[in-house]
Amino acid sequence: MKLRLLPLLLLPLLASCGRGGELEDGGVYVTRSACPVVGVPAATGDITLFNPPSSRDAAAIDVTAAMTNVFANCSDAAGDRILSNVAFTVVGVRSRPGPARQVVLPYFDAVVQGGTQVVSKRVGYVALNFAEGSLRAETRGQAVAQVSRSVATLPDDVRRILTRPRRAGEAEAAVDPLADPGVRAAVARATFEHLVGFQLTQDQLRYNATR
Repeated sequence: MKLRLLPLLLLPLLASCGRGGELEDGGVYVTRSACPVVGVPAATGDITLFNPPSSRDAAAIDVTAAMTNVFANCSDAAGDRILSNVAFTVVGVRSRPGPARQVVLPYFDAVVQGGTQVVSKRVGYVALNFAEGSLRAETRGQAVAQVSRSVATLPDDVRRILTRPRRAGEAEAAVDPLADPGVRAAVARATFEHLVGFQLTQDQLRYNATR
């Protein structure tokens, strides 16, 4: 599954701890949080239901829904566990008005480590309740995940390498510390993503990726 937010990982990877967006002699310092990065993987933020289900004709589209207003709230206070709470809105549209109707849609809630390893995944459900004669319905969903603080915290030696002052003209100033495989692997191990999206079938995922 191709992830939409992989480029976003570059910022926390280069970040230090304890400074916030400050331009100082030696570089730019950005606060790195142990909270997971929140996002929606590519091609999973919307879903299309057909009637009949086997058809892919535009005239057969029954209901479409999109996940939007994804909002993250992370508790990074003291303790062994970091709690990530993600809230989102699902907006649905049906192709034809009719009687009141409920459409239940599955969504996943996953924690990914290092951009590739799924360490946990759960499936939940949201219900769209279309009022009689209405084409549009909206509902809210929520996903909660926990991450171990010790695993999401960079080792002291790696943090020292990443935050060591580098001055223009020095040989190491031209070398990206992430070029070191050991440093890169340590940063990947400490980087988590909390991802939500619709739990799609292979046919639905293919439709989203190729339409």
